[in-house]
Amino acid sequence: MDTPSASSQPSGRDFLWLHLRELPYFRALLRAVEARFYQGLHLPRPVLDIGCGDGHFASVTFDEPLDVGLDPDPRVLPLARGYGGYRWVLRGYGDALPFGRATFASAVSNSVLEHIPDVDNVLCEVARVLRPGAPFIFCVPNHRFAPSLSVARFLKRLGWCGLAGAYQRFFNRISRHYHCDDVPRWQERLERAGFALENYWHYFSPGALACLEWGHYFGLPSLVARKLTGKWILAPYPWNLALTRRVVQPYFDQPAECENGVYTFYIARRS
Repeated sequence: MDTPSASSQPSGRDFLWLHLRELPYFRALLRAVEARFYQGLHLPRPVLDIGCGDGHFASVTFDEPLDVGLDPDPRVLPLARGYGGYRWVLRGYGDALPFGRATFASAVSNSVLEHIPDVDNVLCEVARVLRPGAPFIFCVPNHRFAPSLSVARFLKRLGWCGLAGAYQRFFNRISRHYHCDDVPRWQERLERAGFALENYWHYFSPGALACLEWGHYFGLPSLVARKLTGKWILAPYPWNLALTRRVVQPYFDQPAECENGVYTFYIARRS
């Protein structure tokens, strides 16, 4: 008998639109690119999502709800329940997962681990709650992220390397990045925690990063709307988002794998 699975089949869903109508365009672009990577991946049940956030990503990425979504922020848990991307939504911390040993058959963590200072303890906890042979799939910004920022590159061309470094630190701080590391560093962490790295690829070109970078500044009206109404996008209709889509579509259409990509997608397996 086949193992029950939460894998997504190759889909004709418009991931870019499904994210643009709910999120600021720079977040929508990145999440839409990442959603494509999960299509066809086998995720044996039960599945744990570490850092589920508001649950929107899971609700549009997977054909069926994942088993458990976990997040430490109590403010997002009602939203995650509302989107219906999980069978259960719980509050919890990655370094103290409220589950017994070998509870889950697979786990995912989408653009979360870079935000956790004590990521080594989190990886050990994930290994503890996963069954032997279980896949663990995650993605994070890599070592090229900060040096590829458009403002930093411009300042370096002017010879202002000190200012470029300060800008890189500033942007990582506002992005809450603690870990933007290369593959060998992540492989070392994974192996120490009890995982074997099976596959990885880089994605999101420096051009796409510039789109994301400037979105942090041009997206301030969306932040105001979120504070006032609880919604990022006040008019989630094609007529309102047509120009936005025209700007981000070329970056979404880029090849999935990018040799100089500033993010990396990892597939590891519990040893």
